Amino acid sequence: MSSYKNTETTLIHGGISIDERTGAVNIPIYQTSTYKQDGLGKMRGYEYSRTGNPTREALEAIIADLEGGVAGFAFGSGMAALTAVLSLLHSGDRVLISSNVYGGTFRLLSKVFDHFNITYTIADTTDLAVYESQISSDVKAVIIESPANPLMTVTDIKAVAEVSHRHGLLVIVDNTFMTPYLQKPLELGADIVVHSATKYLGGHSDVVSGLAVVNSKELAERIAFIQNSTGGVLGPFDSFLLIRGIKTLAVRMDRHVENAEKIAKLLEDHKAVKNVYYPGLKSSQGYEINRRQAKNGGAMISFELHENYDINTFFESLELVSLAESLGGVESLVCHPSSMTHASIPADIRKKVGITDGLIRLSVGIENIEDIIADIEQAIAKSERK
Repeated sequence: MSSYKNTETTLIHGGISIDERTGAVNIPIYQTSTYKQDGLGKMRGYEYSRTGNPTREALEAIIADLEGGVAGFAFGSGMAALTAVLSLLHSGDRVLISSNVYGGTFRLLSKVFDHFNITYTIADTTDLAVYESQISSDVKAVIIESPANPLMTVTDIKAVAEVSHRHGLLVIVDNTFMTPYLQKPLELGADIVVHSATKYLGGHSDVVSGLAVVNSKELAERIAFIQNSTGGVLGPFDSFLLIRGIKTLAVRMDRHVENAEKIAKLLEDHKAVKNVYYPGLKSSQGYEINRRQAKNGGAMISFELHENYDINTFFESLELVSLAESLGGVESLVCHPSSMTHASIPADIRKKVGITDGLIRLSVGIENIEDIIADIEQAIAKSERK
C-alpha cells in the first residue's frame, strides 16, 4: 500500500517505481521468457514470464497501490481480466449485471460462460429494493459499471456492496470509465476492480491491456493461480507502455474532464440534442450519488439528436473527432453503440435498457476545446434534414 497521501504522487512514485538493481527511475523492459536458476529450487525470484516478470510486476504493484488493494494483476486485455475474475465462479452459479454494461461483458457471459452453466441476470442496480429482490440462492456475484456503458447510469456502489455482502455475493466493479484517479470502488466496498487499461490508464490508444485488483489475500491467491494457469498475461513491453501512461493519468484526466464538462453543457443546451447522458450534469440521473463517490463526472458523454437530424451524416461530417471503437485516448472518439460496442447485445435487450439506434457515445479528448466544439457543431449542422 502506498504511503503517499495524494493520488497524483502515487501515480508517479507508487508501486515499484525504481529498478533496485540499477537505480533506473523507469522500470526496464525485461523482455525475457525465462530466467537462469542457480540450482534446483534456487531461483532469483523469477522462473518463467507467464508466472512472473519484473516489468509486469511493477505495473501490478502500481495499480494495486492506486486502487488501494492487496494485489493487482495484468492481462492481455480487459476481457482477459474479466475472464480470469469470472473463473472464480462454479457451474450453477449466477451473476447479476448492471442494466447497461459493455457489450463484450454481455457477450462473455451469454456466449462463453454459459457453456459452463454460469448464467446471468440483468439487474437494476440503481434501485436497491429491486436489486435485492433479484438475488436468489444461486447468485454469487454482481458486476457493476458506474457510470455504466453507454448510458452513464450511476449505481451507488457502497449501498449495492452492503446489500450484496449481506447475501454473500462477490462485488465486481468495472472502473474503466472513472479510473482510480476519479473513483476508488474498493474503498466503497467492492471486492474486485477490473479495468480495460487500454483506455484512460494507457491513454494513448497504443496498447491493449486489462487489470484486476482484489481486496483480500485469499482472492489474490485465487486470481494469481488462475492468471498463471490460464496464461492471459500482459507482455513486458505493453506493461512498460502502461506504466508510462499511468504516470500522466492525473494531468490527462483533468484536461479530459475540463473539456467534457463544457461539451456536456453545450449539448444540454443545444436545440438539436434530445437527450444528454453525463453524470456531471445536475440534471442527470445519479448526479448526487456520483458526486459522493467520484471526484467528478468523468469524460464520457452519450447523447441523442432529434429525429430531424441524420446520425449517419453526423458521423461522416466529423473531421477532428474520429469514428472508432474504444475510448480514453488523448484524441476525441465517437461511436455508435448499437452497431459497434454493444452490437453483441440482442436488439430487444438494447431497446429494453434504453440503448437506442440513435444513441451516440463521445469520448472527449484533450485537444483544444474550441476545436472539438467547432467540429461537433459543424457536424450537427450538416446532419439536419432540410
